Amino acid sequence: MSIFQPLAGKRIIDLTRVLAGPFCTQLLGDWGADVIKVEQPGSGDDTRHWGPPFDKEGTAIYFHSINRNKRSLAVDFRQKKGLEVIEKLVAESDVFVENFIPGKLAEYGLGYEDLKSINPKIVYASLSGFGQQSTRAGYDVIVASVGGLMSITGAADGPPARVGVAVTDLFTGSLMSNAILAALTHVEKNDEAVWVQSSLLQSQAAMLSHIGANFLTAGQDGKRYGTAHPSLVPYQSFKTADGQYLTVGAGNNRHFEEICDVLSCPELASDSRFSSTGSRVINREPLIEFLSHRFSKKTRSEWEALFEQKMVKFPWGGVNSIAEAFTLPEVANLTLSFDRENGEKITVPGTPVNFDKQLNPPSPVPRLGEHSSSVLSALGYSQTEISEFVKNSIIQQG
Repeated sequence: MSIFQPLAGKRIIDLTRVLAGPFCTQLLGDWGADVIKVEQPGSGDDTRHWGPPFDKEGTAIYFHSINRNKRSLAVDFRQKKGLEVIEKLVAESDVFVENFIPGKLAEYGLGYEDLKSINPKIVYASLSGFGQQSTRAGYDVIVASVGGLMSITGAADGPPARVGVAVTDLFTGSLMSNAILAALTHVEKNDEAVWVQSSLLQSQAAMLSHIGANFLTAGQDGKRYGTAHPSLVPYQSFKTADGQYLTVGAGNNRHFEEICDVLSCPELASDSRFSSTGSRVINREPLIEFLSHRFSKKTRSEWEALFEQKMVKFPWGGVNSIAEAFTLPEVANLTLSFDRENGEKITVPGTPVNFDKQLNPPSPVPRLGEHSSSVLSALGYSQTEISEFVKNSIIQQG
């Protein structure tokens, strides 16, 4: 079987740090692009230090999860010679991705107009917290606060809650990878540069989907429902006899009738209070109280066995721990493991999209500056010049 590398031949200069940007460029690397991760000598990406846990060399496992299939160039582009390295790379690259405070890179001569003058076919992709008109820094939890997500996350009678993983960062990174592919198509057709811009706040607003539409159209503000759904009942987790939780959902009347049947309470389905989606939402409290009592009579595994035996059509699933989730075959098959030279094995979630062709075997995350010398050599720098750059702290070799 031939190797599937749809982005082979495309070079990405990656000046992003933390999560949204690195997740975006990792996807591009998974699909065959040559991603050169530009990092500050001495420190590198912040997430190299976001642990524990750490690997045996002191790099956080967090960093391993979002930086495979990349080369690391540690260069200080605040120095003139370091800036020249970036400019030479831009001339030979297809995409430049950054998530600096808006306007900051332009101060160094690396703004969109600067790079477009070097490479008139460059795709310049900017990720920010609050948009290119704001110099406000934005981390996921801050934008989740400002953008409303935390106001609808958590128990109904509890405080706002953070989603357990940085979904706004990850969603923004996914969207940006798509936008970059669209921009590359435009460049190929029109021979002109494109500036792609996205922010965590804009992505957060789009991600609100029907909750946002409910407010914008009907004036209905969102609120916290715990695991429940504002427009569907039942659609939540229920505590079982062994203290575990089982989630069931009724997306329509057929689902609800089947839930009533398997719980041996068919009379609920004919009760006028619960006969339609809208009536079940209106009468949420008495229905959930009854179902909660019924689910508490069996253990989670007993309910799961019953659902499987009856081959129910309504959606259901136990609330698994992360450890339990990664034992599922569909999830376990997603993972990637890297055997390092020091004998250590690093295992991370793999690419989330499958093709009917085999992707290129992935490469592990690079050490800080691991590819500095090879990148500069390919740009025409001599070994003497490279050694001088190292001596003057313009680059770092890994």
